[in-house]
Amino acid sequence: MSSASESCHPTPKHSPENEIPQRGSVIGAIKKAVFVIGTALILFGTIRNTITWYFELIWGSSKDFWQSKWQTIHDFVDGDEKVLSIIGTNLVGFLVYWIGSLFFCLVDLTGRPAWVLRYKIQDNKQVPVDRKKFIKAVLLVLFNQTITVPIFSVFYWLYKWRGCSFGRELPSFHWVLFEIGMFTLVEEFLFYYAHRLLHHPRIYKHIHKIHHEWTAPISITAVYAHPVEHIISNVFPVLMGPLVMGSHIATGWLWFAVAISTTLVSHCGYHLPLLPSPEAHDYHHQKFNQNFGVLGVLDWLHGTDAIFRQSRAYDRHVYFFNTTSMKEMYPDDPAKGCKKN
Repeated sequence: MSSASESCHPTPKHSPENEIPQRGSVIGAIKKAVFVIGTALILFGTIRNTITWYFELIWGSSKDFWQSKWQTIHDFVDGDEKVLSIIGTNLVGFLVYWIGSLFFCLVDLTGRPAWVLRYKIQDNKQVPVDRKKFIKAVLLVLFNQTITVPIFSVFYWLYKWRGCSFGRELPSFHWVLFEIGMFTLVEEFLFYYAHRLLHHPRIYKHIHKIHHEWTAPISITAVYAHPVEHIISNVFPVLMGPLVMGSHIATGWLWFAVAISTTLVSHCGYHLPLLPSPEAHDYHHQKFNQNFGVLGVLDWLHGTDAIFRQSRAYDRHVYFFNTTSMKEMYPDDPAKGCKKN
């Protein structure tokens, strides 16, 4: 993009001190949370039979397939719980992360295939990205993935103490669906408040500033972070759900794959058809004081999405199924004093 274009859209000062005023009291936020969760439970109770009936059709036709594959894995390691929990979980996370980011790495390093670039959220940023900066990100990501091995060793004993299952029999579809929903809520709560804490001015410059070196994030930077941040903000919120629920390790694997895939997409920098929208978290990397959560529920409760909701990015923050990019459908409004092209 030209310098003239950049002058029409000046970059805001990126500082954790730019926090917006919080809306309402803590008690008010709790009341809203109870209302939201209560309403969701009522709706779920009303329509769950219909929803689960359709999913059961899919699950029923594939249950034997997944059960047989799990039994093959289980028998291959002779049911060794430590291997399944520590090595297996780290291997699942590693493979999902790198395979899931492979396509975006290709685009970020080469700018090809060119058709993807039309879906770039911050289209004034450099593509291909700086290779030295990219390699630096890769090395830190690999280091962070290495330090999760002892973390999972600790959680193995916690999972065992909690009564998590490592057996050959998979849980029912309904229970897996319910647990994934609970994991999502646990992650939202823990990640939001850990993320907000990391934006405190006294902490930000020492820890979280590393992650925000990428004001236009790319997929590989999903866990490009200070190791302390990686543990308390990336790993801990994801591992806690299965611990709270006492889940089967296979359910944990499924959840870890979902959580990693979600964060890869939220950092990818491209709002592609059929994929979840990364607009909210991309906006966080631009503005620094908006959209701290995953689901957006706690952001709404605490008012940390107020500016985002008034932006064009919020209009684009949807799933879409056609080839027209969101920026074409909802173009940026020209800044005051700037002429439309």
